[in-house]
Amino acid sequence: MFEVKKVSVPLGDGELVFETGKIAKQANGAVYAHYKGSAVIATVCCGEEPSEPIDYVPVSVEYNEKYYAAGKIPGGFLKREGKPKDKEILVSRLIDRPMRPLFYKEFGREIQIVPTVVSSDMINTPDIIAINAASCAVTISDIPFNGPIAAVRVALINGEYVINPTFQQIPTAELDIVVAGTHDGITMVEGGAKEVSEEQMLGAIAAAQPVITKICEAQSQMRELCGKEKLPLMQIEEKDTSYLKEIEEYAYPLIKEASFVKGKANRYAALEEAHKNVKEKFADVISAEEGRDGEVSKLFEDMEYNILRHSILYDGIRTDGRKVTEIRPITCEVGLLPSTHGSALFTRGETQSLAVTTLGTVQDEQLFDNIDGEKTYSNFMLHYNFPPYSVGECGRLTTGRREIGHGHLAQRALEAVVPKKDKFPYTIRVVSEIMESNGSSSMASVCGGCLSLMDAGVPITKPVAGIAMGLITEGANYEKYVVLSDILGEEDHLGDMDFKVAGTKDGITAFQMDIKIAGVTPEIMSKALNQAKEGRMHILSIMQDTLARPREDVSELAPKIISFHVEDDKIGAVIGTGGKTIKAIIAQSGAEVNINDDGEVMIYGRNNASAQEAKKLIMAIIEEPEVGKIYHGTVKRIVDFGAFIEILPGKEGLCHISKLSKKRVKNVEDVLKQGQEVDVKLIDIDRMGRLNLSYIDALIDNDKEEKEETKEEGNN
Repeated sequence: MFEVKKVSVPLGDGELVFETGKIAKQANGAVYAHYKGSAVIATVCCGEEPSEPIDYVPVSVEYNEKYYAAGKIPGGFLKREGKPKDKEILVSRLIDRPMRPLFYKEFGREIQIVPTVVSSDMINTPDIIAINAASCAVTISDIPFNGPIAAVRVALINGEYVINPTFQQIPTAELDIVVAGTHDGITMVEGGAKEVSEEQMLGAIAAAQPVITKICEAQSQMRELCGKEKLPLMQIEEKDTSYLKEIEEYAYPLIKEASFVKGKANRYAALEEAHKNVKEKFADVISAEEGRDGEVSKLFEDMEYNILRHSILYDGIRTDGRKVTEIRPITCEVGLLPSTHGSALFTRGETQSLAVTTLGTVQDEQLFDNIDGEKTYSNFMLHYNFPPYSVGECGRLTTGRREIGHGHLAQRALEAVVPKKDKFPYTIRVVSEIMESNGSSSMASVCGGCLSLMDAGVPITKPVAGIAMGLITEGANYEKYVVLSDILGEEDHLGDMDFKVAGTKDGITAFQMDIKIAGVTPEIMSKALNQAKEGRMHILSIMQDTLARPREDVSELAPKIISFHVEDDKIGAVIGTGGKTIKAIIAQSGAEVNINDDGEVMIYGRNNASAQEAKKLIMAIIEEPEVGKIYHGTVKRIVDFGAFIEILPGKEGLCHISKLSKKRVKNVEDVLKQGQEVDVKLIDIDRMGRLNLSYIDALIDNDKEEKEETKEEGNN
């Protein structure tokens, strides 16, 4: 028999239950977590032996969703789950980011966390269950872990904060964020919003904290019930490092000077030169014992870390010479690529995004086949590419978890202002190619992506900009702290917090925050958000100086999409017998035409001329003849008393011989020939619905119109 241990905790309007002892007992830790009809099995395993000492934690998270969890079979040719979907990668990152800082580098073993969704009621989101289950599995395992962590989703719906909203509630929310933290405070926030205020964002985070604390307490209770004894950390032999003092005294002024050289490449070169100088001077000391070279390199890192943090905290000067609230120089350019639908180059300091927008048709929509519900389509996507040349390196061009995560954040930031499909029936793809990188290329993608959308003529509601913020603290209770605007790569590495805020002038649309310290006070959070708002407004002003609003129309190179409605009794006429009429329209115009059962017509033309021709042909079919209007028709038949002329598809009228000229006409063929295209005026529709046309009246009216236009041009 299995000895099952179980702990439950309130979450939203249900109970989150952790169980262990029945499933996956050979793993270092395994937890079966379920909430209502959704369930996740989370396991953690580690390598048998420690590797050599390393300066990072070799942990990997592989969140995966099984189609059987929702009673579904995978679509496509292969009927088994394949490579991770974007959603699975994004959730893996949500789990990894708050947990990774709590593992010990000294453990030295590979760690793999595998949360698997095994049941989904398609009502309650499994990602939150997975984050908590993963933490609980590690907490009760024998792997050293300075946790637990917990996570909740918070939505703002009708002015109320809702904990753990359902799939159905999330689309109606003004704010949707995932908040993770420990007993001590918040460590990660990620989500999107519909232009919420900084105060509303702070309120959502505050609402999450009590729930996070309770879930952490439940995991601690689980550890007391069945937690394993932790494995030992690597025993690192203590060495005599007194020799480093002399090296530090000599190196400090050299490294301090090099740390403030302007320009990333120049700064790195200066630091490399300083390191080389020191190692050459103390070559005999360093080579005296094995391992000293690594200890000296570690000393260099610690010195740079302390020099830069001290300068920011006490002098207010950053590594590139900026003040703490100062944003790097920004330049924007739009329309630089001649054959694309929309393009923009956004440069902020040494970070640069080339953003390109492409407009497509309904056939270009992204299909999502997942366990959340029925197959869904998206007509807006943003893809982010980070080639190695952006940081001056060689490497493979790949799309990894970083690219997917950064692209998702930028897409979420812009989604709030992209028009709905019924207002703008295009499929929109934005690609951000990072040309240079030194700090927050994802936020550069937001800014560049926004400009490229406007350049393509996408009628976004408002421009969006993004900024990355940092934090440097000192003291056990963070008595001294400085919030940094527009952080560099080095400041991200040496700082205590990295958070990105994107939004319009009226509110936040996307938010991502990672905290490396144990909790951040509301005071710090409030200051950081308000400082970010000031920076966002500054960036928006520069963007709007370049392009204040979307182009009036989409690019001439983009496909032209026209939509309109026809009456139910006209649908058959547009389609024709066996689709003959609509096929003829497609062949003649070169455009694709779709008509729904409700009469909604969608025309997709390769260009504007093609789409307009298709619309003209359809309108001619559904149009009712109007007395007094001049039509451009075709002579179909000639008889002794006149000519039958087709003025609309399938609609002919008679032009009597007396209406061909002011003078008497003996023979109709003296004026008209069969197949000839002519303008005629509809002068009457008799009681039997017959159309009476006049050739001479059309000539007279056209002549009057030409004379009036000539007169008006003369007056001008």
